[in-house]
Amino acid sequence: MNALVALCHFCELHGPRTLFCTEALHPPSMCIGRNRYDSCGKTEEQRAKLCCRKYSILCILNYRPFGKGKCREGPIFFGDEQHGFVFSHTFFIKDSLARGFQRWYSIVMVAMDRIYLINSWPFLLRHLRLTIQSLQSTALKVFDSEQCVCPQRAVRMNSVFSPAVFPHQRSGNAARSLPSLTQHTKLWASLHSSFSWLLKACGSRLTEKLLEGAPTEDTLVLVERQTEQEEEMSCWEGAEGGGSRPQYHQSESELYRDFLFDEGKAEGYPGPKFRSLRHLRQVLGTTNFRQLAWHVLMGNQVILRGADPGLIHSAFTMLKALLPVGCVRSVTYSAQYEEAYRCNFLGLSPDVPIPTHVSSSEFSVLVDVVSLERGSLYSAACGEDILSLYQFNISSTNSQPTDKGPTLLNKMEVALSNENLSVDVVSHCLLCLKEEWMNKVKVLFKFSKVDGRGREDTQKVLALLGATGPGEEDNVRLLKFWMTGLSKTYKSHLMTAVRGGERPLSQ
Repeated sequence: MNALVALCHFCELHGPRTLFCTEALHPPSMCIGRNRYDSCGKTEEQRAKLCCRKYSILCILNYRPFGKGKCREGPIFFGDEQHGFVFSHTFFIKDSLARGFQRWYSIVMVAMDRIYLINSWPFLLRHLRLTIQSLQSTALKVFDSEQCVCPQRAVRMNSVFSPAVFPHQRSGNAARSLPSLTQHTKLWASLHSSFSWLLKACGSRLTEKLLEGAPTEDTLVLVERQTEQEEEMSCWEGAEGGGSRPQYHQSESELYRDFLFDEGKAEGYPGPKFRSLRHLRQVLGTTNFRQLAWHVLMGNQVILRGADPGLIHSAFTMLKALLPVGCVRSVTYSAQYEEAYRCNFLGLSPDVPIPTHVSSSEFSVLVDVVSLERGSLYSAACGEDILSLYQFNISSTNSQPTDKGPTLLNKMEVALSNENLSVDVVSHCLLCLKEEWMNKVKVLFKFSKVDGRGREDTQKVLALLGATGPGEEDNVRLLKFWMTGLSKTYKSHLMTAVRGGERPLSQ
């Protein structure tokens, strides 16, 4: 935890003082010597002194030596953004030689993070009180034993003194240290260990989490698929009489990674693989890549046929990133043809024939991956050079031009062709573009399917969504295909809202 704990004391002779402080030392790369500097050039120790100085001022303004209930014993919180924030717990220790038979101390925690310190209030209060109660009980035993030997109250009542010279009229041992008050010879080491544990425990009990808002459609679909798989497994285990397994719920990032890479199946194959969409575009060429990406976005069946299942698997991994999760149905590698209703991504071994109704359909595209080498398929000389190993022949009966739209594909190609953008940046750019168009899909679905608006009103909505103009036919076709990828949760929520009377007033 980026904070420090200090023990402070209100001395009768010198006023408020800081006795010692405990702080966490970070790795040398984050430090300048032993001291760490903030944006204002102040070290932790300097900030501690400033905050303890504020503590001193508060002590002076609020300290009341006489009168019951007037002292400020207990926890307080103060500070500012420039000097830091302080959690302080003031307490007294019994001392037979002190004025009022007690001395005032405070344990303070100084940190720059106000929210973290406030959220740690119950934890700090509970554990600091344990430390304070231990000190007070130990000192009370010493106080009682000293009073039994020489009661100071009677001595003072029988003495003649003036308030101005009161501190000097008492014995020379009036200024006593905390170890002498508790008769604990290793008190400082014990307190240091306690404060060190407090810093470590307080820093590990709270963790920051990135709140990403409502789950995306991809997340909802992945969770639904995972739930269906778990229910199916439970049914099988119940039928077989087996016990139930503990369910493991993956995070959003884990679900999406497993969806793209099918739990790392491509890594089990030897040979070269496509590393990114940009790499796939470079290998296929801009024209062939655009044609293939167009078929993917339109929902047509994409068939890759070849002898290298690892290469085909990696190609599908890249192409799946163009679509919402709910629109992807894939059979990575098969020894027989699978119909389009079962999968829109299909990998085939080289000897599998394509049915006539498929090869003559404009709703499919075939990519034949032809090996160029007769010897070893993966020579050490070629390495990862895919073009030296394979030739890619793309064929489709679709006669519709693919150079105008859809608008989403045009924007994707701009990002892919910009060499100044790294692969990671391009990946995030594509993700943002998909989310933008998925929001348009939701609006169109609500407007046309749920509300049942007419063609004229739907055309107006398309214009508002920016789906009209050049490439309008492709844009509409893309939006309709992506509607099939909406999660059941979202569709159910809309239908429930409509049935519950949440229909817009315009209707």
